[in-house]
Amino acid sequence: MSTGEKGARPRAGQMPGTRESSALGVALDFMRLLWSVDHGLQRRSKRMEVELGVTGMQRVVIRLIGRYPEIAAGRLAELVHVHPSTLTGVLRRLVDRGFVHRERDPEDARRSRFVLLPPGATIDATQAGTVEAAVRRALQRLPPESIDAARTVLSAVAEELARSDR
Repeated sequence: MSTGEKGARPRAGQMPGTRESSALGVALDFMRLLWSVDHGLQRRSKRMEVELGVTGMQRVVIRLIGRYPEIAAGRLAELVHVHPSTLTGVLRRLVDRGFVHRERDPEDARRSRFVLLPPGATIDATQAGTVEAAVRRALQRLPPESIDAARTVLSAVAEELARSDR
């Protein structure tokens, strides 16, 4: 059976194409794409840290604080879809480096609220070389219905992965 036939396995080092990817099955082929996206996000995030001084995740948090001044840490964690303990380290680094200011909520001393400081506002306004700019360019090439379909699929995968953690 040649590599182009249905059910054939790609040769070592060969990137699966349309026919070959069917040999992987839907789940494995989709996971391959997810890993590619994850790898790209990590690579761009590391480059951002060198060039801009913040990682992709840190910039997302800065962008959200810029949009929602005095936002609580718990609400930020919900918006970013991470556990609050994961966000704690990100926020601590942003505070320590002078990008954001943490203040206690006057109504509930257990909660912290966050606002941007001038260096954080500069990062919030920066576009070039960011993960967000790359995603924006990719999305501009797609019709809205494709973006909606991708959002639906990725949401279902995220929900299932979260369910698996319980």
